Amino acid sequence: MVELSTLVVFALACVALTATPGPDMLLIASRSASQGRLAGLATYIGIAFGLYCHALAAAFGLSKLFLAAPIAYDVVRIIGAIYLLYLAWGALTSNGNASELKKTHRISFWVMFRQGLFTNLLNPKVALFVLALFPQFIEPAAGNVALQIMILATILNIIGLLVNGIVILTVDKIGSIFSAKGRFKRLPQIFLATVFTGLATRLVFDTRN
Repeated sequence: MVELSTLVVFALACVALTATPGPDMLLIASRSASQGRLAGLATYIGIAFGLYCHALAAAFGLSKLFLAAPIAYDVVRIIGAIYLLYLAWGALTSNGNASELKKTHRISFWVMFRQGLFTNLLNPKVALFVLALFPQFIEPAAGNVALQIMILATILNIIGLLVNGIVILTVDKIGSIFSAKGRFKRLPQIFLATVFTGLATRLVFDTRN
C-alpha cells in the first residue's frame, strides 16, 4: 500500500486544490444558489462520480488517448460545450424561482446528479488533470496501481466534499435571501445560466496546455 506520508502530502495538495475557486466550485455554488443545498450536493456527488470514472480511465490507460489522438480530445470538448449551453438554456427558461424549485428536490436530485456527472465526464481537462497529478503519488512497488489511483480519488473526493459542503451551505442561504426579494427572485437562475455559458466558452477556447 501507499505510505502514509505520501497520502498526507497528497491530502494537503487536495486541500489546496479544492479550496481554490474553480469551475467545479462555481457550478456547485450556482446550483446551490438557484435550487438549494440538495441540488448543490447532488451536483457535487455527480462530479465526484465523474472523477472516479476519470480515475478508472487513467488506471487502464484510456486517458492517454487524449494525448495520443488530439481529435478525440476536441470531440469530447465540443460535445461538453454543447451540453453546457443546453443546460444554460434550460436554467434560463425554467419556470419558478429558487424557493419553488427547492420544493421539487425529490425529482431534481437525480437530474442534478446526472448533470454534474456528465459535466465532469465531458470535460477532457479533468482526465488530463488526473493523468498529470496522480502518478506523482503512485508507488508501483507498493502494489496494485489501479487500487492506489482509486484511493487517491477517494481522498480527493472526501476533501472536496468537506470544502464544497461549506460552499453549499453558505451559498444556499445567500440564494434564499435573493429569492425572497421579488425583483431578485430570478437572479440565481440567471447566475446559473451565466456559469454554464462561461464553462462552455472555457471549454471551446481552452487548449490542453
